[in-house]
Amino acid sequence: MGETETKPRIPPGQRITKGWPVLSVGPTPIFNPQTWSFEVSGEVERPFKLSWAEFQRLPRVKRTADFHCVTGWSRLDNVWEGVAFRTIAEKAGLKPTARHATIGCENDYTTSQPLSILMEEDVLFADTHDGRLLESVHGGPLRLIVPKIYAYKSAKWVRWVRFTAEEELGFWEVRGYSQTADPWTEDRYA
Repeated sequence: MGETETKPRIPPGQRITKGWPVLSVGPTPIFNPQTWSFEVSGEVERPFKLSWAEFQRLPRVKRTADFHCVTGWSRLDNVWEGVAFRTIAEKAGLKPTARHATIGCENDYTTSQPLSILMEEDVLFADTHDGRLLESVHGGPLRLIVPKIYAYKSAKWVRWVRFTAEEELGFWEVRGYSQTADPWTEDRYA
């Protein structure tokens, strides 16, 4: 009998952390549930805008996933709760021309990814981490979580999604970081 090959949990060049280091671009915004909104636009049939209360009424999911930072640390077995990216896409009704999405956040931060990544089952807009509301320093009230790629693609303080035909470069990508951000190939820089 041959040996069964198992995939390692930690990508090359990463180390495990039990804590959760805080890395951010710009100041941590102050969340006001009365004025906060989430907007969806672009290559969609039904653009929409939701208040915090309306967003909270969307169908919820819970996912357990590892989290890999481009700076070299990984945090294992995070339990995220929130709204699946797929739910947002379905609510908007994607046009056939939609191939990518740009995620916009506080502090003019953006990131973009192909829908082939974003529509995977483990991708969500999280408002809860390990059973507690997501702290603002970690992206609360709402953070995109894309577990299979480096965390700079898991944008903090999300406010909008724009579905596009062409991929747009985000904050880090225009500064030389990789668009694909694959931790398993150490794809950190363009």
